Amino acid sequence: MTPAMLAIWSDVAPEQETDYLHWLTREHTAERLGIPGFEAVRVFRASLPEACRYLILYDLAAAAVLVSPAYLARLNAPTPWSRRIMPGLRNFARGGGEIRAGRGTGGGGHLLPLPLPLPLPVPLGQPPGGVEPLLDALAAEDRVCAARLLEVDREGSAVPTNEKALRGGDASFPGLLLVEATDAATLRRVLERHRRAFAALGAGEEEPVFCTQVFSLRQAAPA
Repeated sequence: MTPAMLAIWSDVAPEQETDYLHWLTREHTAERLGIPGFEAVRVFRASLPEACRYLILYDLAAAAVLVSPAYLARLNAPTPWSRRIMPGLRNFARGGGEIRAGRGTGGGGHLLPLPLPLPLPVPLGQPPGGVEPLLDALAAEDRVCAARLLEVDREGSAVPTNEKALRGGDASFPGLLLVEATDAATLRRVLERHRRAFAALGAGEEEPVFCTQVFSLRQAAPA
């Protein structure tokens, strides 16, 4: 399980979506994985009929990568393609930090991301009501591959950069509970079975969004 992660949400206009996906899969993610500490990336598309919404998840070697000189230098020198794409992104929200707890070592093609408040209203560790018992229960569900809790480093995620200025400012979120499965039906069943536990964590305020993986890339192994 990766020790840290960067999660990025954004909406894309339908007429911009092809250009956005070409930029993401042909330049941007490879550029990011060239930065020390960026290990892998997965891109998910939300199942929303009214919006082209994407969630990008980067696996990081450590949360400190968010403020590393190499990463900040890249953020302050966006490519011409990035300069064209960034101003058109809407509802942009970005947050990175440590994976506080998790179960499962793989990943699923279907994802349920649940924004969480922090500090959590229930303890991380022991039952009753702790996060880790919930993660145990989620990982025990048929066809669930992994469950992880991302705690966002708000300060590290809020450093001003030239790239951020192109978007006109970013929103963020305190944390994310990420549940991965082999199919969307499993995630819908899990949501119903554990809805009360999710609500106890503060995850019931927004309508859940189900996502499907559309792209992945890993850092090239040293020759």
